[in-house]
Amino acid sequence: MVRLHPKPFAVAVTGASVFAACTVASSFALSWVIDDVILPTFDDGVDDWSLFLVGAALIIGIGLVRAAGVVVRRTFAGVTSWRIAETYTNEVVDRLVRQPIAWHRRRADGDLVARAGVDTESAVAVLNPIPFATGTAMMIAISLVWLFSIDVVMGAVACIAFPLLVVTNIVYERSVTVHFTQAQRQLGDFSAGVHESFEGVQLVKAYGAEERETRRLAELAEDVRASRVRAVKLRSWFEAALDLIPALTNIVLVVVGMLALDAGSVTVGEFTSVVFLFTLLVFPLRLIGYALSELPRSRAAWTRIHEVIDVPIEADPAASIGRASPGHGIELRSVGYRYEGDDRLAVADVDLTIPQGTITAIVGPTGSGKSTLTELVAGLVPVTSGSVALGAGVDDTVVVLQEPFLMAGTVRDNVAFGSAVGDEAIWTALRHAAADDFVERLPHGLDTMVGERGVSLSGGQRQRIALARALVREPAVLILDDTTSALDPRTEAVVLDNITASLEHSTVMMVASRPSTIALADDVVMIVGGRVVGHGPHERLMAELDEYSELVAAFESDRADPVDPTDPPDPVDPADSTDGGTP
Repeated sequence: MVRLHPKPFAVAVTGASVFAACTVASSFALSWVIDDVILPTFDDGVDDWSLFLVGAALIIGIGLVRAAGVVVRRTFAGVTSWRIAETYTNEVVDRLVRQPIAWHRRRADGDLVARAGVDTESAVAVLNPIPFATGTAMMIAISLVWLFSIDVVMGAVACIAFPLLVVTNIVYERSVTVHFTQAQRQLGDFSAGVHESFEGVQLVKAYGAEERETRRLAELAEDVRASRVRAVKLRSWFEAALDLIPALTNIVLVVVGMLALDAGSVTVGEFTSVVFLFTLLVFPLRLIGYALSELPRSRAAWTRIHEVIDVPIEADPAASIGRASPGHGIELRSVGYRYEGDDRLAVADVDLTIPQGTITAIVGPTGSGKSTLTELVAGLVPVTSGSVALGAGVDDTVVVLQEPFLMAGTVRDNVAFGSAVGDEAIWTALRHAAADDFVERLPHGLDTMVGERGVSLSGGQRQRIALARALVREPAVLILDDTTSALDPRTEAVVLDNITASLEHSTVMMVASRPSTIALADDVVMIVGGRVVGHGPHERLMAELDEYSELVAAFESDRADPVDPTDPPDPVDPADSTDGGTP
């Protein structure tokens, strides 16, 4: 981590080294002041104020330099850790953005968010005490030389404490690592659970599942708590040992020093400076222990970060999309797609040519592969076999998904969505999406905040905002995945007429489930079981393809028959749906 930003770390270590040198120097100064200034005053009655002032200036000066070292160390240690945290966060987010949709579908969103946030903070937690611990190592080396030069026995006693502390740290680190690793992983699972619960808050409330979700999240939180408690228990024993070893060593030093003083092998000043110096070393020694105690948690978080930033970027499916022949908007050649872990093809041997500037409706029963086909054309998922070609580049292709996603910003933010378009273009797109009327009635018009995921808007309003977001870009290829399902038939007809008029040169491919919508298309493609079973004008398919006429009749009957509120809905097998469609 330090290699990412070595300069501020080097400055922090320099500040810690100055602090360490001044700490040992203060012991030297104390010994000199006691032996050469204070004791002569009492023993010989000599009042030498010049020596007194020199001693006071020496101690105060060393203290000021020592304080400056603390300020430099803390400031630049903080700069180092937060710069590294920023670097890791940017790297994680960059990887998440660059990975294709197929990669994200295999992972929990909340866990990925935790790696960019909680894990980066945990990973750099070990950095703050390291400069101090580094300075402490230098302080120990200098102190041992000073202690042995005063008295070999006292130096040996002080020296024994250091390996004891090192052994204690090693035993602790090996014992606690497994618990911190497990806790960090469980924290990612908990973040994923919270993210999932918040994402589906409307579903949770609609089904009265608040207590169930509370229990589920409580269980995940309990797993994190249990692992953390086990780690904290070990840490409590470790910190108790960190307090006990220096305290016992200090007691032994006092006893040995008193004997040496009584024997006349050391002076009062030397004895005092040894005890003073070891007392000053106790807290820095704990800092070494603290740095090592943070290491397991930081290493576990660091590993989780690198599980994201070290994984190779998967090939972008959009990069494999070719350029269609002149006059063709979309070309599919023997296209097949299989979901990971599924032996069955969701889309199989699709050969399809859609002329440029036409509207083609994709029709089929639930789970037939309609949405999967649109994702293949949009370059969101890679084809398992065959090839996709477009009359325009992928950058000039826009897809409006079945579930509209709005950001927690203003209407303007959601329509422009990073494009450099003015209000006039935004209002034009809103008008084509039949959204201008209700936007004008909003409290602040384009500046109205729509809330997270557009929670303040109805389903139909969200769909129209999402559609305006696509139309403002004037795409060459527009893919609509049942985008107008929440609109009434009249509004839907207006929207489709506007699209036809405003994007007369664009190729439109839309998943449709309304007879009125299907009838507006130039061409209709019927898919059953991932295969194209019919392709042509609506009237011809109605006359020649029984499956198609029966499906359209079912659509009409479904919308014509009143719903009996006492009649429970038919159960739906999730395995029936391979395209994410609504049954």
